[in-house]
Amino acid sequence: MNTANLKKIAPRARRAFITAIKARAAEFGITAKGHVEPAISGEVLQVAGFTHPASCAYALKRLQQRLANDSYETLIEHVAYTWFNRFCAIRFMELKSEEGYLEHGVRLLSHPSQPQGFEVLDRAPEVIDSLISEGVTLDKPALLDLLLAGNEQEALFRELLLGQCHRLHQAMPFLFEAIDDETELLLPTGLIRTDAFWRELIDEIPEPDWQQVEVIGWLYQFYISEKKEQVIGKVVKSADIPAATQLFTPNWIVQYLVQNSVGRHWLQTYPESAIKSALPYYIDPCEQAPAVVAQLTELTPASIEPESIRVLDPACGSGHILVEAYNVLYRIYEERGYRSREIPELILRHNLFGLDIDDRAAQLASFALLMRARQDDRRVLNRSNLRLNIVSLQESLHLNINNLWQQLNLNQQKKIGSVGDMFAENSAKDNIDSVEYQLLTRTLKLFLNAKTLGSLIQVPAEDEAALHILKDAIYDLKRNGDIQQRNASEKLYPYIEQAWILSQKYNVVVSNPPYMGLKYFNEKLKKEVVKHFPLSKHDLFAMFIERNLNFLCSNGISSQITMLGWLYIQSYSHFREKIIKSNTFLDLNELGSGAFGNSVGTVVKTAITTLSNTVTLNYKTRCKNKKTDTNQDIRRFLNFPNQVITPFLNDNEINDFINMDKLDDVADVRQGLSTSDDQRFLRYWYEVDNKKLTINTGKKWVPLNKGGDVRKWYGNNLLVINWENDGHDVITFAADKYGSATRTIKNQKYYFRPGLTWGRITGDTPSFRYFEKGFIISDKGCGIYTQNENDLLYISALLNSPISKKAFNALSPNFGIEAGHIKSLPIKLEYNNEIIIKIKKIISIYKNDWDSSELSYNFNSFYLNEMKQSARISDWINSIIEKHTEIEHIAKETESYIYDYIVSKYSWDLLDFNDYKQTLFSEHDKLISYFLHYTIGCMMGRYSLDRQGLIYAHAGNEGFKALVEDSAYDSFQADSDGILPMTYEAWFKDDITARVEEFVCIVWGTETLEENLQFIADSLCRSAIKPIKKGGETSRETIRRYLSTQFFKDHLKTYKKRPIYWLFSSGKEKAFECLVYLHRYNEATLPRMRTEYVTPLLGQMASRIDRLRMQQNEAETAEAKRIGKEIESLTKQLTELRAFDDQLKHYADMKIPLDLDDGVKVNYGKFGTLLAEVKAITGDKAE
Repeated sequence: MNTANLKKIAPRARRAFITAIKARAAEFGITAKGHVEPAISGEVLQVAGFTHPASCAYALKRLQQRLANDSYETLIEHVAYTWFNRFCAIRFMELKSEEGYLEHGVRLLSHPSQPQGFEVLDRAPEVIDSLISEGVTLDKPALLDLLLAGNEQEALFRELLLGQCHRLHQAMPFLFEAIDDETELLLPTGLIRTDAFWRELIDEIPEPDWQQVEVIGWLYQFYISEKKEQVIGKVVKSADIPAATQLFTPNWIVQYLVQNSVGRHWLQTYPESAIKSALPYYIDPCEQAPAVVAQLTELTPASIEPESIRVLDPACGSGHILVEAYNVLYRIYEERGYRSREIPELILRHNLFGLDIDDRAAQLASFALLMRARQDDRRVLNRSNLRLNIVSLQESLHLNINNLWQQLNLNQQKKIGSVGDMFAENSAKDNIDSVEYQLLTRTLKLFLNAKTLGSLIQVPAEDEAALHILKDAIYDLKRNGDIQQRNASEKLYPYIEQAWILSQKYNVVVSNPPYMGLKYFNEKLKKEVVKHFPLSKHDLFAMFIERNLNFLCSNGISSQITMLGWLYIQSYSHFREKIIKSNTFLDLNELGSGAFGNSVGTVVKTAITTLSNTVTLNYKTRCKNKKTDTNQDIRRFLNFPNQVITPFLNDNEINDFINMDKLDDVADVRQGLSTSDDQRFLRYWYEVDNKKLTINTGKKWVPLNKGGDVRKWYGNNLLVINWENDGHDVITFAADKYGSATRTIKNQKYYFRPGLTWGRITGDTPSFRYFEKGFIISDKGCGIYTQNENDLLYISALLNSPISKKAFNALSPNFGIEAGHIKSLPIKLEYNNEIIIKIKKIISIYKNDWDSSELSYNFNSFYLNEMKQSARISDWINSIIEKHTEIEHIAKETESYIYDYIVSKYSWDLLDFNDYKQTLFSEHDKLISYFLHYTIGCMMGRYSLDRQGLIYAHAGNEGFKALVEDSAYDSFQADSDGILPMTYEAWFKDDITARVEEFVCIVWGTETLEENLQFIADSLCRSAIKPIKKGGETSRETIRRYLSTQFFKDHLKTYKKRPIYWLFSSGKEKAFECLVYLHRYNEATLPRMRTEYVTPLLGQMASRIDRLRMQQNEAETAEAKRIGKEIESLTKQLTELRAFDDQLKHYADMKIPLDLDDGVKVNYGKFGTLLAEVKAITGDKAE
């Protein structure tokens, strides 16, 4: 089945159905604005300029009533999906016409040999006769007249389609409603047009794809996929919960779930049953100890009658699980000797139950199950008294209990009640003298928010017998009561039926429950679940695990596929404890990611758990993932940290977790602060005035740990926090926001102490780093502290080792590493002096590596000494690579020694965890780009060839002149104003490309200049920009092209969208561009940019155009054409430059000041469209 094709078609079909239904509704005066009252005259009904038969009046009135109760969009959506479901159902059945799914054996929506033809029109007389013989009321003479007319095919097709729907109503009232219902009224016109709203279902889905009833489920999922995209990731309204949570379960998962629950229920009593061979996904239980076998024998019934097996799917969706349960149950009945034609009805009547909050889902589930039964019983569609136990839960909020109770007249007595007093504390005395009335009122009260809570609603089990009696009584009134009783029972029956299903106990519950986290719950849902599901409230799927177990009778089985996280995440620890203590894990299969294909992406990890609601001590559970198949006593994990269920550890590893000292015993693991407004209080260190930055206390900006990229041992020291006056602003903000600063400003006594930190999300590589004194910790960059420095160093080694990699994989596989996981790590704090020396060495290697990057505030000027000692740039690059290679080798040897030392203290199986990764900088192909970055830093005065480290990073150009006078830039002069023109053509002698050439010449001399420039150009073409093949270009042109097109992009990436060199640009023609150094910007920068560069360039361009025009007049045709193109390009640039100059003058006159404390994001947005990439940096489009 081509699900990718279905994924495209179903949303398009939904839009087409909705559009057509809206158009049809407008013909009856129903629009988004409300409805227009019709005028009836004799046999004619007129409304909104359209004429209809007066017989439409009753159905139209019902539509208007529905519009009063629901929104216009809800009404249209309901009618659209009902007709979508009906067309899908008829299409499925007509392709099985040879098997008699449609009695007349004729296709309605297609033709077996004529594309876009209609077999039903060719064989209309026999279809008419067939439908009449099956009890459908049709005006045969009138239909034959339409047939003979020749031009009334549309009307004939409509009548035959509706006639077929009326016939199917007898077998499937859940999908095909009664004659003259309001959905029939809104069946659109233009049914037989080649572009009809439903045609794509026929024309674009191959017939073989319709052969499997599974197609119904896929179409349902994709039908609502657009709605799902609209609501996902935000608080979900009750009406949108189906779209937000619906997920079609792949066939193999359905088989696994059902065969290991329904199949297991049977095989526990009949282990030698032959049906086992027909269950390919069934997993045999582990071999158990004699004492366990004795417990199981006592719990297992000696015999089972097939009719007694009750199976529930409480979130049944399109019925895939119920269909597979039917398959297993059919084999069970066969094995017990039942007659094959009796089995389908027995299964539908006694065994299978389904609940959902989505009417669409319940319709399709019922249809899918009935179609499956039809394969085994040709007469099943003719059994008028057959009732499926599949319901869409309905809300009772709008019921008029007073009228309904009186109309029902259940005991030939009239009772009084109303929706108002139904839930009042003191009901009238004459309302409580009937057991049935009391049952009815307390039951209906449960369903006020049924569409929100769904199967989580808990109906008392002790009401089950009374509800069953009441259900049968009301059903009898539906068929045999007077008009008022039929009306009342029709409305009340769904509520009693759903209450009865919810009150029952089941042998097996199987589900793929909805997934939705607590933060997306609406207030109705949140209020109920916090009260009734306090331990599992964090996600809907967890609440369904708990609810499913409550549905079970003694020794029942619940099987579900859910997100994997509940087995590991700390917030579920008490829930896990409850599940382990009160139940037995029969099967645990961690599927990992990708189990649902592309439906939920490849990141979401899932697991199948099969549980029994009885406790069997010392039971060995079959546990499986993609690599391991093992047996575990899950109750052992009650003693595991946070009751994490991590069954793929060996006995030694589990014992170490349970018995060994924990890291929490020897170190303090602490969470730091959360600012509650990072944009206000945090900056990258290079954004602010360096004079306000400190590694110790006393100045405004203080280093902050906040996670970062995967990097071990040392580094990621990028962020600073406003901690002026001991954090006064941050603390006051938290206190005002929450009433107490300590809610978010935590563990202040640990601030500024040396320690270890990590990022909470670290991927599959442990990433712990040492930091010196002077740092504050955050909620996402926690801290680990000890009293003894050597203890801290040893712990850093343990945390970066394969031991911790396996430990964290066991405690939290790819769910992030929290402080609680660190505290739980088993540790043997025993070490010698030699290992401490090695640890200090590896930290030093990584610190030097970090400081070789511009992102370090201890940047050491990019191998300046090596640069000065080399003869040419290629020699310098090679020396860096050689040095890197040597350092990497030493680092690897050192890390190997450290890890071997630590691993020797544990008897763990680390076969899959020894492939540790180095996290040193090793991007050799980008060295030339980094070199140019450093070169521009020297031009700006940030760095110097004469001094190591950061030279100027203050504010407003203050103090720069003093540095010049102090000979800070003697070897290579920094630019006088911090403005570097960066044009695609060499308009200025001091533009950035010329200055690169000057820098290369100063460092390596004039003799090797051309060789060095060519090396730079070749390197850039290998790593940064594409080479020019046609016509070629010089090395200078390549360098200029890189600087003009790619440098600023690289700069944005390196500096994490907080650039220190700002790109002023005239626009897409690149008439003028320049870089301005943030720390040297002042109020004179823009006026100087205009007078020194833009105004002269305007004159140069105009003169160039004049000269070219003179040349063009004297040139030959081909040359004149080339010159014409150049003139055209320059003219566009000149026009752009003039507009830029106007803006530049405007902003120059404003004399805009910058406060570097505000950060780049705020300051970059102050210059309108003068700057490039404004939206990428500020998040807002430039005005």
